[in-house]
Amino acid sequence: MKLRIFTSAAIAAVLSTSSVLADAPAKTGAQDQNPKPTIVLVHGAFADGSSWSHIIPILERDGYPVIAVQNPLTSLPDDIATTKRVIDAQKGPVVLVGHSYGGAVITGAGVDEANVKALVYIAAFAPEAGEPLGAFTEKYPAPLLKAFVPDSAGFLSVDRTKFHALFCADVPAGEAQIMSAVQKPVSSAVFGQSVPIAAWKTIPSWYIVAQNDMAINPDLERFYAQRIGAHTSEVKSSHVPFISRPKDVAAVIEQAAKSAQ
Repeated sequence: MKLRIFTSAAIAAVLSTSSVLADAPAKTGAQDQNPKPTIVLVHGAFADGSSWSHIIPILERDGYPVIAVQNPLTSLPDDIATTKRVIDAQKGPVVLVGHSYGGAVITGAGVDEANVKALVYIAAFAPEAGEPLGAFTEKYPAPLLKAFVPDSAGFLSVDRTKFHALFCADVPAGEAQIMSAVQKPVSSAVFGQSVPIAAWKTIPSWYIVAQNDMAINPDLERFYAQRIGAHTSEVKSSHVPFISRPKDVAAVIEQAAKSAQ
C-alpha cells in the first residue's frame, strides 16, 4: 500500500512539472537579446496612415511589429510631436520610415530618441537643420508643385484631374481615384518650416530614390541621399513606390531593421 501511494505521488509530481514546462513560452537567447525592432511608418502630405496598407502585411508576415502614425499635417512641429509620442510608446528599438514630407518629420522626430536605430527615407525630404522644406524647389523643380489647390485656410490639396498622372502614375486607375478622393490636405506653411536638429547626422540612414517621381525631382532625392550618407537604392516608380513596388520597399526597410537588431 505504501509503495502505491509513493508511486502515485511521484507520477503526479512529474506530470505537474511537465505541465508547467509545456505551458512556459519557448524562448531563445537570440530572441531575448535581439528583438525585432518596431517599424514606425510616417506618411507624407495628401495621405494618412492607411497609405501603408501594401507594406504593413509584408512586414508583419516577416515578424516585425508595425505601427503607422496618423499625423495632422497642420505644421511640421505638430507632426514631429505626434510622431515622437508614437516613438516614446515603443518599448524596444525602432526603425523610422518616412515618405515624402514624412522624411522631414522623421528627421526631426528621431532627435534625442535613443531607441531609434535607423531612418528610412522613401522619395522623401531629408532637410538639414534650419533648412526650409522648399529650399530647393527652384533648383530642382517638379511638375506636382504647379498642381496644388489651396483652400480658404491655406491648406493644399492636389488637383484631382492631375493626381493620377503626377502623384501615382504607376498605380491602377481605380486605386488612384480613391487616393485622390481621400487625400488629406497639408498646411502650406510646412514648406517654409525647418527642423532645429537633423536626426540623420547621428542615426544610420537608408534612402529609396523613385526614378519616375513627378512630385519630388529624382535629382533632388539623389542630392538628399548623398548628403546624408544614406545606403541608397533606386526603383523605377512614381512618387509612391511603397504602393506600386511594395516588395522592393519592404526589402529595404528590412535591411535597415536587421542592422538595428
